Amino acid sequence: MKIIHCHPKYQHLKSEIENLIKDFDNKGEAVTIGQRNVIKSFEVNGLKLNIKSFKKPNAFNSFIYKWIRPSKAKRSFEYASRLIDCEISTPFPIAYIEETSVFGLKNSYYISEHINYDFEFRALIHNPKFPNREEILQKFSEFTFKLHENNINFLDHSPGNTLVVKTEQGYKFYLIDLNRMRFENMTFDKRMYNFRRLWLSKTMIKVIAEKYSELYKKPYQETHDLMLKHSMAFQHKINRKKLRRSGRKMQFKS
Repeated sequence: MKIIHCHPKYQHLKSEIENLIKDFDNKGEAVTIGQRNVIKSFEVNGLKLNIKSFKKPNAFNSFIYKWIRPSKAKRSFEYASRLIDCEISTPFPIAYIEETSVFGLKNSYYISEHINYDFEFRALIHNPKFPNREEILQKFSEFTFKLHENNINFLDHSPGNTLVVKTEQGYKFYLIDLNRMRFENMTFDKRMYNFRRLWLSKTMIKVIAEKYSELYKKPYQETHDLMLKHSMAFQHKINRKKLRRSGRKMQFKS
């Protein structure tokens, strides 16, 4: 059985989207080819869209995603809609598709509008001299604060999951890879913990913490120290894993 759920704005594309899925393996322009998921871009009636094909789940998860928990595709669609309702930018959700059998979920797809972005947040990490770096970090701090104020805990808040578009009004941030979120009260500790996966340098933490403390009405030093604590703990944890594999010593960025 196949379920195709389209946003009301895009109901007219339902048959075209279904045709794209039928020939997904052979057509489309590859955006990301990963071990778990594949993203391709297509053009339909002058609209460029991205289709994310999620890895086929194992037997246990297949049952879970059909009968107990929403699939990653459905969650991506619903979370995107919720973000937009909160005026938080993400590629507009067009549709999601689930192919199931009596035993569970077989294949699932999430379809969204394609975003022509200028760079990913990770560019600020790799290039300390990135143009307007401090301004972008301040705006990113405001963006994350808005997430938290809307009780959104984006569990995959990592360098590759924020796209940045430069506009005449400034910088605009788009969240992607949305299937892991919690909607809950964001305590101060949860807010600072949420920054840990961004792989921030000490300099970046200073800039972000200064702006966040101003917005949250919290002392700068307290904000900085807790953000730094969680960031260092995460980086050291990842570095230890890399060290065990490579035998090389990794350093916390300055």
